[in-house]
Formats: sequence, structure tokens, C-alpha cells
Amino acid sequence: MAAAALLGFSAAAHAQTLDDLIPDSAVENPDAWAEQGADQTVESSDVTAPDPDTPIAQPPGFDLPWPDDIAIEDFEPLEPEEDIEFADLDLGQANVSFEEAETERIADNLVLGFPQTEPPFSDRGDFVERFEALSTIEELEDSEANLAQLAARAREDEELLGDLLRVYGYYDGQVIRSIGNLQVGDEAAAQTPTVRFDILPGERYKIGAVDLGSLLSAPDGAELRDAFEIYPGDYLQSDTIVQEQFDLDRALGETGYPFAAIDAPELLIDHERVEGDLTLNVTPNGKYVFGGVVSSQPDFLSGKHLAKIARFEPGDTYQRSLSLDLRRAITATGLVSSVSVTPREVTPPTGVEPGVVAMDVELQQAKLRTIAGAIGYGSEEGIRIQASWEHRNLFPPEGSLRVRGIAGTQEQLAGVTFRKNNFGGRDRVLTLDAYANTIDSPAFDARTIALTGVFERKSTLLFQKNFSWSAGLELIATQERPPVVDGIQEPRQTYFVAALPGTVLFDETDDLLDPTRGFRLGGRLSPEASTTNGVESFYVRSQVDGSYYQSLGDRLVLAGRATFGSIPGADLLQIAPSRRFYAGGGGSVRGYGYRKIGPENDLGEPTGGRSLVELALEARIRTGFLDGAVSVVPFVDAGSVGPNPTPDFDEIKIGAGLGVRYHTGFGPIRLDVGVPLTPDEDDAPVAVYVSLGQAF
Repeated sequence: MAAAALLGFSAAAHAQTLDDLIPDSAVENPDAWAEQGADQTVESSDVTAPDPDTPIAQPPGFDLPWPDDIAIEDFEPLEPEEDIEFADLDLGQANVSFEEAETERIADNLVLGFPQTEPPFSDRGDFVERFEALSTIEELEDSEANLAQLAARAREDEELLGDLLRVYGYYDGQVIRSIGNLQVGDEAAAQTPTVRFDILPGERYKIGAVDLGSLLSAPDGAELRDAFEIYPGDYLQSDTIVQEQFDLDRALGETGYPFAAIDAPELLIDHERVEGDLTLNVTPNGKYVFGGVVSSQPDFLSGKHLAKIARFEPGDTYQRSLSLDLRRAITATGLVSSVSVTPREVTPPTGVEPGVVAMDVELQQAKLRTIAGAIGYGSEEGIRIQASWEHRNLFPPEGSLRVRGIAGTQEQLAGVTFRKNNFGGRDRVLTLDAYANTIDSPAFDARTIALTGVFERKSTLLFQKNFSWSAGLELIATQERPPVVDGIQEPRQTYFVAALPGTVLFDETDDLLDPTRGFRLGGRLSPEASTTNGVESFYVRSQVDGSYYQSLGDRLVLAGRATFGSIPGADLLQIAPSRRFYAGGGGSVRGYGYRKIGPENDLGEPTGGRSLVELALEARIRTGFLDGAVSVVPFVDAGSVGPNPTPDFDEIKIGAGLGVRYHTGFGPIRLDVGVPLTPDEDDAPVAVYVSLGQAF
């Protein structure tokens, strides 16, 4: 209706002039006339309303030809121009062919393409390996790899590739991304959304000028410059700059420059030269030697004592590593909760003479009293519960007092121990121990009082040493007898023993508690004098222990152990039963009772011997259970104890079994189940052992 009215209005108005259509009132007051609306501009009598039911045969007022009457003349074709020259565009990239590009499939949904062949992509293998480790697409599971997720992660990976190109010195590199469904494998129906990145690294930039600030003004400037192994013409790589900055900082710290400063590196990239100028502002700030050690708590740990455990002397060239070593050594005492070691200038450098720095040690005391306990179990040894109380600095510096006790099926003990750590030098320990104990074992019963003293150089968890040793004195009074058999109890025999034991240990393993490679070789020699029933005897207890560890891959360690012992110089009956050799148990031949292997008397009691041979072999196999914290350990042990100083191998006991290890931060927890393969009538069919640490 609206369209018809409009057309009718147009047809009627066609014959009228503009003056006829605009009344005088519109000229006199145009605003008022406009507000009256279009219906007021023409009187209804001037317009014939069309009949809506009657179509308009010919629209009135239009005089335009229909398309059939329009004639368009033919265009004249243009003649091609000759001798047109097109400019060659240099985009800074070598000619490439995407169809012939080398590709590397990172995952089912991720492919890298390398269409550029010249210049070659240096360090491409390392580049791909690093991208694979950082890619967000590579982490996406195939089941989740829909196009929407791939597109989101593809943008992140594209940015990552660009960053990596710049890390390797490709500042004109380009990354072309494409996403689609590609066939995977031989099955045509196996389709998966896949992202492909085509990498055009361009030309690799090189180092231009190198500015190291005032480094060459230092007394050792030339040597220090050699520590920063970046020179003009080398390929530019951010990793190398960071590594060489670290090496230079370490060289400064190790050659007497405690206050040296190195600013962050700056690179000025010149695209025209295809080079980057490197600025690393270095300020050496003078060379120094060590002075004294100053403690913030001299009554607790004096500076004099701390100087004893330091690995430097006054006048030695300052080394940052020795400062850190002193901090670790103080931490290892267990007496501090926090410690810092800071160099402080005492005398400034003058000319060619170095300055002097004091080492200020700031300490905070830790809790010094400790209550500790341990529980062990063996099916043949029974239960063993051990507890102790200790004050670790009752006699400063580092003088501890420890009271301990043992309550077990076969052993009871009460003792007091005084220990002086770092006594006379680093990791040297003086220990005085007094104890009384009773032992009720299958081999003997003993009631013993002893006083011992040992001075040793120890290997610790923080400072595992290749060589350690000990020397000591033992004064022992003991009453011993064979165990009760069938209600028959023999009288006790009293022995007074004085011994001078000494040990040495060569340790080339990688871990003190859980070694995976290397070897250990140890020896013990103890000359002893014994008096019993008015008879004096002199003999030497000697023993050699060796173990070897070989790692085969990430999950398997083969471990072997051999022990040989001999006691020449006295008859067996002149040696106290507690000083003889025995075998059997969790730390010896598994599958047999504690100290139950060896010669026996007429009543079937183990008598101990004067020679010992033990062999052990086990495979420590890591599993994937509990994030790799669990290992299974099949093992085979063998042992022999003889009555003479020379092993005779008259009777060899063999045991085998399976163990489980649960690896913790402080060492493995061990559970072994052993079976005797050559048992006697009274040997149990199965033996179980639980303890902390590996069997050897």
C-alpha cells in the first residue's frame, strides 16, 4: 500500500511545476510548514488515489528504455605493450620450496617443516629438541586435539618459535603456520587435526663489536678476558652470552675480586651488517686476599674455631667458592638455623698490592637438644629399639653430650658419649664413649663394660670424601659364656681386653647411602691384648671389605660385596667370644640367623671363628611404582667362618631372596626376605630384615 501510494503521488506530481507544489505559507514560515508533514503539501483533490486492486499497467511519468532497447558497442581490445621490465624483489630470504621441505614430526598433531636449504640452519637439532621440550601443542593429548584447541596453542607455539629463532641469532626468521586434517599412518580413515610450522630462519647473525667495560684495567685483565670466550665473528646466540657471563663472573670470584659487578648484557642489532654489537659493562672493583674470620656470636662459635674449619688461610687470594664452602661447613655442624658469610674490606688495594677482606659470619642458633629413635626388626635377631638424647653444643665450640640406650631381644645397652666435632681441623672428630651392655645371642652371652676413644676423619653426607680414617683405644671388661642349651648353663669367663683399632676407607662412589656407581675399599686392623684366667694373649684382628657398583641404564644397578677377615696370634679359646668372627643376618648372609653361621661345639652352639669370608651380589631395579620411589632387589649371599686364621671353606652357607626398597630423601628403607639354600636343621625356612639404608 505504501509503495502504491508513493508511485501514485509521483505520477500526479509529474505535470506540476515546483511553484505549484510549494505554497506561499511555506515561503513565509518554512519551519512551521515543515512540521505539518508531507500530507499538508498537496491537497487531496490534486491527487487521484490508485485502486489497490488494479495494477498499474504503465508507470506514469517515466520515460526510460527497457534493457532490450539498450545497445552497447564493442570494446576495442588493448594491444600488449612490449619491453616492460619488472623489478626483482629481494625479501631477504633464500629461494625455498615448501613441497620439497624437510619435515620433522614432533607429535601426531605437530610437524616442523624446513624449506630453506641455503644458508643452512645451524644448530637445527638442538633447536628442534628445545622446541619439543617447550611446545604447548606437544603436551596436548591426541584425544583432546580438536581444531579450536590446536589453533589457540598454535599461536603460542608460533611465538615460541620466533623467540627461539632470535635466541639462536636468526633475527630475520619467519614462521609460517598452517592447520588442517592430515592422514596419520596407513589407514585412510585415521584423520587427526595437525599443525605445521614452516621455518625460514634466514641468515644467522654474528657478533660485531664486544665491549667489556673496564675489565682489562684489572691486574688479571688479560686472563679474565680469556674467560669470556665470545669474540667478533662468532655466531650470535643468547644462551652462549648468558653462559659466558656466568663463566666470567665465576672467574672474577675465583681470582680475588669479591666486589666485582657485571651489568646485564646489551645487544645492538644491525640488520644491514647482519651483526649484533655486544656490551657487557664489567667493573672489577679491585683485587683482595683473605683476612680473618669474624663471628657474630663468639661465645657460641668463635671466629678462631670457624677459621679452623675454613679451607683458606689469611693471605690466600680470595675465592668465592671457599667462602661458600665455609658457609656449608658451618651449616653441616647442625648448630645453626641460618648462616651468611660476607666479605668486608679491611684494607683497600694499593697499586699492585691487593687489598684484604675479613669474612663476617652472621649466625643464628638452631635448637641444640635432640631426641632420636630407631626401630629395627629381623626374624632371627628379633626387635631392636634405640633411643638417644643429645645436646650438640654443651661444651662450646661443638662439644656434644649424648645419652643413649638400646632395648632389644638380644641386646640391651646404656651409654654416654662425648663428641668434639671439627677437633683440630675440618671433619676431624674426637669421640669418648662409656657404656655397659648385655648380649644374649645364639653365639654367646656377654655382660660388658667398656671405655673407648676414637679420633677420626669422617666422610659426611655433605662432604663425602675419597679417603677417611680412624684411630682409637678400647678398654673392655667382659664376662662371657656360651648360650644356655637344653637348660645347661656354663659358667661365665672374664676377659680384660685392650685394643688399638684403626680403619681406612677409600670411597669412589657417587652417594654415601645409596651408591649407583664406583667402588669402596676399606680395611680394619686392631692389635689386641687379652687376659683371661691369668693367661695373656696377643693377637691381631684384621678385615678387608670391598664393594663395587655399576649402573646399567636409569633403572638398574648391579652391586657386589666381598669381605675377608683373619685373627692370627692366639688360639680360639683365648679370644673372647665377642671378639671373634661370625656371619649371618641382615648385614651379612641373608636367610640365616644373626651370628649363626660358623663352627659349632658339641651342643650345636656357634663358637665363632678366626677367619671370615662373605660374598654378596644383588640387582637394584627401579620400578615406576610411586613415581619411581620403589625398587625391587633380588640377591644372593654366601659366607663361611673357619676356626683357623686362613679360610678353609669347609662349609659355605648360601642364601637368596628378594628385597624391596622405598627411597626417601634421607636414604632407602629396606625390607629383605631371605631363604637359606644350604640350611641346617635349626635354621628357619624364611628370614625377614627391616632397616634403613642398603645392605651394603
